[in-house]
Amino acid sequence: MDKYLRTRIACYIGYFVQAIINNFLPLLFVTFNTDYNLSYDKIGTLIVINFCVQIAVDLCSIKIIPWLTYRGATLAAHVLAAVGLIALSVLPKIMANTYLAIVISIILYATGSGLIEVIISPLIEYLPGKKSAARMSFLHSFYCWGQVLTVLLTTVLFAVLGRENWSTVAALWAIIPTVNFFIFLKAPIVVPESEQKGGVRDKVFVEPFFYMLFILMLSAGASEISVSQWASTFAEQGLGLQKAVGDLAGPCAFAVLMGAGRLLYGIFGKKININILMLLCAALCLVCYLGIALIPSALGCVIFCAVCGLSVSIMWPGAFSMASARFENGGAPMFGILAAAGDLGCSLGPWLVGLISSGATLKDGFLVASVFPTVIIVVTLCFILKYSCINRQNVLK
Repeated sequence: MDKYLRTRIACYIGYFVQAIINNFLPLLFVTFNTDYNLSYDKIGTLIVINFCVQIAVDLCSIKIIPWLTYRGATLAAHVLAAVGLIALSVLPKIMANTYLAIVISIILYATGSGLIEVIISPLIEYLPGKKSAARMSFLHSFYCWGQVLTVLLTTVLFAVLGRENWSTVAALWAIIPTVNFFIFLKAPIVVPESEQKGGVRDKVFVEPFFYMLFILMLSAGASEISVSQWASTFAEQGLGLQKAVGDLAGPCAFAVLMGAGRLLYGIFGKKININILMLLCAALCLVCYLGIALIPSALGCVIFCAVCGLSVSIMWPGAFSMASARFENGGAPMFGILAAAGDLGCSLGPWLVGLISSGATLKDGFLVASVFPTVIIVVTLCFILKYSCINRQNVLK
């Protein structure tokens, strides 16, 4: 039996927890808009707060993780995630300022999500066995399945309990991080000796390749989250679909195709050049953004929203894998900075869509956000012309 099976399962569930944190709240945007009179720019600010807190945690992880240890940080992450979801179900009922109550809840669970994001990837990377982009992609596919289940189960619970009882649904989602806390409590964790060496991380941060990866991660985060965060609202208010239909046709279909893309790459990825695949995915993503913004047909927009999930599937895990291939011993500091770049994009993209949409339409917001996949195309072309992540020697060995 695999000695590290418990660790793998806990890591997979960890990405499920992060999916809950990032995708449950967007299913409430219409409720917040109609019941609490929150404008789109205020709702967009909630997204910014979520990912800005995660950015801060990503950056502070260089100091936090050595102090807490990998196990301690992982356990703290799940406690904060559970407490934040419970706070989201309770605080808006007992505080006069509903918006502030939501913000406090977001800060709590976003702190947990930030720690999960920095820790899980290196935990899997350090486990014995051959390291590969495919293995990283398989891990990240569980974020997608978590997003699918978050949308599906939330839709079912809204149908059974009523959308007005969304706070009960938030409390129920807190069960997942609570259970994973106890799974991680006894899971074996591998931290290599190289993680303790000081000079290794300095070599990472002077490489031009790293800063190109930083830009790639920022644009990847923006490309992915701009659609996934606004798809439910766009389907319901922009296209006039019913809530359940909009959630299933928008964020759920997006997540299914994103997970399928990551799973397929996890199976067949050894035979595919990651640079070429990233370029093709970025081009498809740009087409999807333009389709959402310019196609008048509601069915066409829904299809482009869904296919966009496939187009962004490789971007985030692909960038992590490119970094691992080039900087094998970069460790948590490297993953933390790259995760911060991704979260910066995750806050910037949806905020930009919300800002533009407040003065125009959601279609206009998506049109402006098409700049992000365009940047990925440019950066990936630079990788192909000047670098080879697969053939070039690891600079940290």
